[in-house]
Amino acid sequence: MIVDRLMLSAQPNEVGDEDDLIAKWNVESVQLMEIVIGLEEVFGIQLGDDEFSIKKFRTVKNIAEVVRGKGVS
Repeated sequence: MIVDRLMLSAQPNEVGDEDDLIAKWNVESVQLMEIVIGLEEVFGIQLGDDEFSIKKFRTVKNIAEVVRGKGVS
């Protein structure tokens, strides 16, 4: 979902869990909101403005922690 939403020129298995999406994949901070929209659609969760920060959405690992924090495993 991340590769598709961000239109990365990579295969999903090429994006490591701890890759910095901004530094390694040239993702702009505004694009990270696309991930939020995708998470809400795919997992049926709601993320408030206060739950979004660049730090939380900078790596796949951090994004997974946010999703798990919403009770999705």
